[in-house]
Amino acid sequence: MEGVLPRSHTNLDSVGRNSAAMSVTNHMPTSASLPRSAVPGVGLVINGGSNPAPLTNGNNSTYKMLSKSSSAFEYSDIPHENGFLDNHSLTTIHLKPDEQGRFGFNVKGGVDQGMPIIVSRVAAGMPADSCIPRLNEGDQVLFINGRDVTQHKHEQVVMFIRAARETHSGELVLVVRPNVYVAEDYKEPEFHYVPETHSITAGVSGLDVVSESLLSLREGVESGAAVAQFEQLYRRKPGLTNQCAKVADNLCKNRYRDISPYDQTRVLLRNLPTGDYINANYINMEIPGSGIVNRYIAAQGPLPNTCADFWEMVWQQQITLVVMLTALVERGRIKCHQYWPHLYETTDFGTLQLTCLKEKETRSFAFREFTLVNMETSEERHIYQMQYIAWPDHGVPDDSSDFLDFVIRVRQKRVGMTEPTLVHCSAGIGRTGVLILMETAMCLIESNQPVYPLDIVRQMRDQRAMLIQTSGQYKFVCEAILRVYHEGFVKPLDDFRS
Repeated sequence: MEGVLPRSHTNLDSVGRNSAAMSVTNHMPTSASLPRSAVPGVGLVINGGSNPAPLTNGNNSTYKMLSKSSSAFEYSDIPHENGFLDNHSLTTIHLKPDEQGRFGFNVKGGVDQGMPIIVSRVAAGMPADSCIPRLNEGDQVLFINGRDVTQHKHEQVVMFIRAARETHSGELVLVVRPNVYVAEDYKEPEFHYVPETHSITAGVSGLDVVSESLLSLREGVESGAAVAQFEQLYRRKPGLTNQCAKVADNLCKNRYRDISPYDQTRVLLRNLPTGDYINANYINMEIPGSGIVNRYIAAQGPLPNTCADFWEMVWQQQITLVVMLTALVERGRIKCHQYWPHLYETTDFGTLQLTCLKEKETRSFAFREFTLVNMETSEERHIYQMQYIAWPDHGVPDDSSDFLDFVIRVRQKRVGMTEPTLVHCSAGIGRTGVLILMETAMCLIESNQPVYPLDIVRQMRDQRAMLIQTSGQYKFVCEAILRVYHEGFVKPLDDFRS
């Protein structure tokens, strides 16, 4: 499961993402100019995200015993970490994923939720529906490929299920206690990850995976499910820390007290007397099936005392493109220090010297070109800055045209880049997350991969906390994703059509 879902309700009908050898080149975009038009609502199905290591069976006698086809067992026959299970019959169910890697069922519950792992929904026509014996809603899942899951957290259980796709056989073997929970015992939320048969699964069997995922996305926004699911997702990944941000010498380097980089993914500066800390994280977004990883650094807007560190990061990370998503002042508040000199002027930042060569402003954008010179080695590099200035002081844009135009321009500039693109707003989480999600979705469409925005947000938040800050931002970008697809501005590329 890719995040915390409402009532611990997770979709496993769309966990199919085949791993591919990944290069560090960025995705080549298609270009288009965008007319202004309204966008219909949106919907959501969760996708599989990162794949855990394969589960190995080894000499696990329990696994061998439970892997017999279509068998019924007695609880007393099956070892359990707390002794033998009760004397009630169990059923073993064998599942193979479909061509898209989907099993076709939902689960909810877990030891962290204080309830057993229950099958909450089975999609018609999917492997979970067509296997013999059939998996049923209300079944309690006890073992997954020989692993006792009764004392595992919800997310762990989902990872075990996904890992089954990576085993040699690719088979998922479930041992369930049949139909022990009915609907009134654990009330289903009003929205579902597996659509009702009269909705998606009926009448769209001919759709490709991209169209199907975006049809579900549209339904999710129209019903409110997409936003509700987003609001249940964890803002910080459990288990990751931000201790470096709390060191006394680093407190003054944070623009906002509660916005800190993970220790595990933060950018470390080298050989500086002020230390290695800067409020920035690496964000790597894989595009499955393409061998592509889009590389970003997400950072806060520089403070007066962190400008030198900012440019040191640009130099050390070999960055050539800086994307800025805030004005310097909004609603009378300073959002970012002007960390560059005025046109034709030069400013020194430690051993680096920055000169502004070009500047062009439109109603919505500003484009600047700099030279950055290392005065110790005389090496000179060209740096491009693209600033989006049309974002309103409050909320999100009423129309996505300017924003999508800007994203397309950014993608054109990124073609062929191997170095990360530096993206920042004020805190480095809200609009920064919107842009990364938008570009990732466009790349997925071009690679003929399904688009599941909530899963993308989870991947982003696993690398920097709180990316995409508000429900309004999330809904805005979901609608923008639908728009670029349905209006034909982004299409699957011929190289990825099957």
